[in-house]
Amino acid sequence: MPAKDKLYFLLFLFGFALLLFNFPILGLFGGPVRLAGIPLLYVFIFAAWLLIIVLTAVLVNRPTRRHQ
Repeated sequence: MPAKDKLYFLLFLFGFALLLFNFPILGLFGGPVRLAGIPLLYVFIFAAWLLIIVLTAVLVNRPTRRHQ
């Protein structure tokens, strides 16, 4: 993946993370529902956090190809 594409994907990932951790999305999971005794909001926050970390790690560890 070219370096410029990596930069654009990282910027997209940053914007996606901002949307995930903003009020309207978090408000969807703020109800009294529990999953295995854990509030659904906590499950969503940690799952989204893990997704962002994994996607960032996969992207950063990919080799960069240069255009010739």
